[in-house]
Amino acid sequence: MGVWVGPQAVSWAMHYAALASGSKGNCHVLSMGGQTLLIDAGISLRQIRQRLDGLGLQGGEVRALALTHEHSDHVGALGVILRRTDWAILATPETRRAAEWVQGVQIPRERWIELDAGRALDWEGWRVLPFALPHDAADPVAFRVEAGGTACAVVTDLGHPTALVADHLQDLDLLVLEANHDVDMLREGDYPPQLKARILSRVGHLSNAAMAELLARVCSPRLQALVLAHLSESNNHPDLARFAADEVLRGTSVALHVAHQREPLSLSAAPA
Repeated sequence: MGVWVGPQAVSWAMHYAALASGSKGNCHVLSMGGQTLLIDAGISLRQIRQRLDGLGLQGGEVRALALTHEHSDHVGALGVILRRTDWAILATPETRRAAEWVQGVQIPRERWIELDAGRALDWEGWRVLPFALPHDAADPVAFRVEAGGTACAVVTDLGHPTALVADHLQDLDLLVLEANHDVDMLREGDYPPQLKARILSRVGHLSNAAMAELLARVCSPRLQALVLAHLSESNNHPDLARFAADEVLRGTSVALHVAHQREPLSLSAAPA
């Protein structure tokens, strides 16, 4: 499963972890005060539990799973989660229907917490705000989550930076942001032309250059950490993504991290 990365101490109240990040499966974790919210579940429930345990987080603390969209690398474990846990499922109506169809499951009404892009939800004392993204899915969203004085956002699977996205990424402590591909690597690589066109489209995935463009619009003195996420193993390299972000972060104190497909990353709250 790879080398465990973390935990690395930060000065906010919430614990963040990327259990997996990439085209083979995505799962992000936010935890505070004995409760945990997962964002996406594109790896198996067994892997989720193993990686939570490896980071010192108990799987039993998970209260809910929030879905960004219905693609399998984000919802692949949904069926098993519905059968073997009692976690609530946070999703927009369109994403709920699309995920049910793709995975061949039905999310029980009593377990579904309805989301509406642009409308904040008060969940267990946390403020969870889904907001719309340009991606080729039914109703894709990213999440801004605020709790305990901490503001963070998980933003992946978008084809280009929009003003709406930038607006929701202001004044964050932690930003998890897609850096999917290097444009030259993708164009010169082995992917079929149709897949290349999809990734490069305005509803595809964010390149290193587009990530840097968006980062420059939202980087603030409050920002403490940036996690680059959803890197393609075929069309990107962590050094290229880091270089693009470093160009923007030069002169700041923002800690830069890269989330990986097989190596969980953990940023833990510093002891009081």
